Amino acid sequence: MASYRTEPESSAAPSPEVRTQPLEVLQGVVERLTYHSAENGYTVARLQVRGVRELTTIVGNFPNIQAGQTLQLQGQWRDHPKFGPQFQVNQYRETKPATLTGIEKYLGSGLIKGVGPVTAKRIVAHFGLQTLEIIENDIQRLGEAPGVGRKRVRMIASAWEEQKIIKEVMVFLQGHGVSTTHAVKIYKTYRDEAITVVSQNPYRLAQDIWGIGFITADTIARNLGIAPDSQHRYRAGLVHVLATATEEGHCYLPIAELVERGIALLSLKDFTPDAEAIKALLYEMAIGDELVMQGLEGEMVCYRPSLYHAEQNLANRLRQWAALPLSVDSQRVQNWLDRFTAKYQIQLSEQQRQAVELAASSRVLILTGGPGTGKTTTTRTIVALWKAMGRKLALASPTGRAAQRLAEVTGQEAKTLHRLLEFDPRTADFKRGRENPIEADALVIDEASMLDLPLAYALVRAIALDAQLLLVGDIDQLPSVGPGKVLQDLIASEQLPVVRLTAVFRQAASSRIITNAHQINQGNYPELEPIRAQPSSDCLFLQANEPEHVVQGIQDVLQHLIPDLGFIPNQDVQVLSPMIRGQVGTRNLNQVLQAQLNPAGPGRAEVQRGGLTLRVGDRVIQQVNDYDREVFNGDLGIIAAIDLEEQEVTVRFGKRLVTYDSADLNTLTLAWAITIHKAQGSECPVVILPIHTQHYTMLSRNLLYTGLTRARRLAVLVGTRKAIGMAVRQVKDSERYTALNKRLVRGHPG
Repeated sequence: MASYRTEPESSAAPSPEVRTQPLEVLQGVVERLTYHSAENGYTVARLQVRGVRELTTIVGNFPNIQAGQTLQLQGQWRDHPKFGPQFQVNQYRETKPATLTGIEKYLGSGLIKGVGPVTAKRIVAHFGLQTLEIIENDIQRLGEAPGVGRKRVRMIASAWEEQKIIKEVMVFLQGHGVSTTHAVKIYKTYRDEAITVVSQNPYRLAQDIWGIGFITADTIARNLGIAPDSQHRYRAGLVHVLATATEEGHCYLPIAELVERGIALLSLKDFTPDAEAIKALLYEMAIGDELVMQGLEGEMVCYRPSLYHAEQNLANRLRQWAALPLSVDSQRVQNWLDRFTAKYQIQLSEQQRQAVELAASSRVLILTGGPGTGKTTTTRTIVALWKAMGRKLALASPTGRAAQRLAEVTGQEAKTLHRLLEFDPRTADFKRGRENPIEADALVIDEASMLDLPLAYALVRAIALDAQLLLVGDIDQLPSVGPGKVLQDLIASEQLPVVRLTAVFRQAASSRIITNAHQINQGNYPELEPIRAQPSSDCLFLQANEPEHVVQGIQDVLQHLIPDLGFIPNQDVQVLSPMIRGQVGTRNLNQVLQAQLNPAGPGRAEVQRGGLTLRVGDRVIQQVNDYDREVFNGDLGIIAAIDLEEQEVTVRFGKRLVTYDSADLNTLTLAWAITIHKAQGSECPVVILPIHTQHYTMLSRNLLYTGLTRARRLAVLVGTRKAIGMAVRQVKDSERYTALNKRLVRGHPG
């Protein structure tokens, strides 16, 4: 097997020495984009200047730029010590292309839905230099071009009109620092009212449009001259603070912390909000039901209304439900269990047997435990018992991958929770609820540690009070991505029956992945085998001291070790990183791994959006719940097709094909590497874990434990022993503001 390099192949480029030149004017056709940032518009592109054989490199800020556009640029030349002459653009304007090649590139660039490179070539071949004039003044004539039917002409006509309106909106928005991607979303949301809405209250953008937060809206507002002490600004800022706290997992914030965070957010260079004014506004917002203010254990706290009602109602429902009596013949259950275990030669531990018997007699039961402790066998036995008792079963999990695994181990149909609850995108709510409960009287929910507060409440309110519920999960994993720590709070309240499996079975104990997971959970350093040609362990380690060495080490593992052990690199392996940013974060790793595992090639279609290249065969992840497409945050898929004519990307999620248009591609990102948080509820044959001190702010015991237990057959840690030690020592599993456990114990905890 090849050796593993720990030195990078090249060093970082030195800072360029810029030699300025007089201003010049340049005109040409954008041949391709080398780099484009959707956030700030920074672009490096290659320009074909008429009469110049070689392509010219241009650098500047372009909020809206695409291959095929003809641009008139004003700027100056500079010499880059590594990349040579570049034209630094100060100002630019788009001009309609005057040459056949320019017109063809312009039309085929993705500017107009329905016109890709093939259709553009046909239209320009037929109409020549008159093409743009015909599109502008007599668009129906496009049907004269071979292969351009009436349906496509109608599509082009509609897209051309919309594009003209979008350009007006874009000119306005880009003048106020809005990226092209956001401008398109603003137009799709508000249509012809876009400029009016943005002018009157730009803070609506943060509320109405995913991907536009308070900071962007505030920048637009200040450019429009809205006062820094505007009530619109204060309210939007405080709502943003609570929303940010929700993203951190909190269900509420103490009022003192909310005020402190609000002042930090709303302060400008020459302006600091008054704390008393912020407090007064919070009381006013509470009176208007914009937030809920409540005394909680001696301090005032503020909730978003939806989270307050979810927490309060979930506790009430569970207390009411768990108290209902359930009559069961315990001797009959024990006799069945004896026959079942004898028939299938199953050896249940005392804890497992207790869990099965409790499942028969409890309205709600929580089953928890680490890997190898028998949760799967126990769950399978409980399902068999409930079937024997004549129960109508429903099985579900928060993610599609976990639901598929639950179905495999139980032999019963399992759904995602969103499918079980029947989410209706028209109403943005679930069809199943108190008035229309789930049609089952025994439910199993796996990976319950992933349940956040809103989803847990939606589930419980949709279960009939005469039904039974089994929650299965590992509380030592990371808490849910969403707000709350539901499973931990339910257990901490001591109001519901809980069985915690602790004994590791002999067969599972032969796996170093499982034994190391328990070592980590107990605060002990894991036993890791250095990589060698014929490893004897399923848990390996590659020392890599610098971030660039970690990246190179991952590439070497994928190139040599993985194939040598019989795994397929682009199918069987998932790289899991603690962070998004940094050299060893998912953003950079995805660029590196895409080039290695799914490189560009002839006939392999690709599309560029916001500096990201998506290619047929790429692994991608959904970043936000999309109820219309029934694709949810964290769902993994493979790009199956890219249609440059229709500007559509088709992604395969399991057995389903889902189509995205170009404006919605920012909800997808590459997933050759994903964060450990995003990997919750999933497993993969091979997991590669980069663990470096560059991740120190995120390193924790349950993060490392969660990442390691995603591996079924092989785990490879690449990084430093110091970083692993930091993770093992750091406990960060309970730093969330939640009150579910208190509400379960005492009801209203005021």
